[in-house]
Amino acid sequence: MNISMRRRGEFMSFACTTALFASLLIACSSSKQELQAEKKSSEPSQVKPVAALETPRRTVDSARAMRYVQEQVAFGRRALGTAGHKKVQDYILAKLKDEKVELDKFITHTPVGDFEMTNFIAKFPGTNDGVIVIASHYDTLASVKNFVGANDGASSTGLLLEIANQFHGKPNPGPAVWLVFFDGEEAFKTWSSSDSTYGSRHLASLWEKDGTAKKIKAFILLDMVGDKDLNIENDSNSTQWLRDTFMDSAQSLGYQSYFYKHEQGVDDDHTPFLKMNVPCIDIIDFDYGYDNVFWHSADDTLDKLSPKSLQIVGDVTLDAIRRINVR
Repeated sequence: MNISMRRRGEFMSFACTTALFASLLIACSSSKQELQAEKKSSEPSQVKPVAALETPRRTVDSARAMRYVQEQVAFGRRALGTAGHKKVQDYILAKLKDEKVELDKFITHTPVGDFEMTNFIAKFPGTNDGVIVIASHYDTLASVKNFVGANDGASSTGLLLEIANQFHGKPNPGPAVWLVFFDGEEAFKTWSSSDSTYGSRHLASLWEKDGTAKKIKAFILLDMVGDKDLNIENDSNSTQWLRDTFMDSAQSLGYQSYFYKHEQGVDDDHTPFLKMNVPCIDIIDFDYGYDNVFWHSADDTLDKLSPKSLQIVGDVTLDAIRRINVR
């Protein structure tokens, strides 16, 4: 527009008075400002509503979360069919005794026989329609001797129980928050689409049939979140706007250096929900020890974990929920 006005100026009569020329310049400037204002008002606002930042921040008690991790590990192996598996189920229910909890029980076929599995769903009310799901798996790998899954199973479940404390008696100023404790995430023999994620595949199918899936505003999966050397993967399978939301939260809390150093696609308990077009993110540190040496090994023990890592992941997750509330 500025270029076209200059070209018009080249052909203006020299007989024009200074006053007329000045008035044209003023009119042009005014017209330009009006057009810019009109364009700006027609563009979608990129600024989050003030309410997003006015909502009080919640923060986890990392010492308590770590205690929950320790108490699970004390049960030993928690694979399907073990005494530890039944103990951790009773433990989760005991910690959630004051909450509204639904049990999703089912029997499923595995390469080593049929098993009864149970997903636990703790529901916390919100002020708006829709649901935000935060999930973890509580079972441990069966195929490794002396595997206690301090990081892989206990860390995320302990943190999820602590997040439950933060929503107890305090409705979310947005969608309802449901905490899901999945059974049967680990493979019995070799990870595949049929030998893994038994609990999440069952619940996803159930929620697709009854229409619940359409109500899910965001699905947040926590997995392996206690590593002392924390680095949350940038999961390329996760929904982009949720990846961005978590980075915004990490930056706002000064934790951005613990997120997204590496990008890779992760197949996990969020996969069945991604297939139903539910917005999902997997918050996972899949770099556990040099060359991932502690993963799925008897060395996945408490000494490899840190309460600080639970604090970082817990607080970033709670801040991300504040941002999701106003989308």
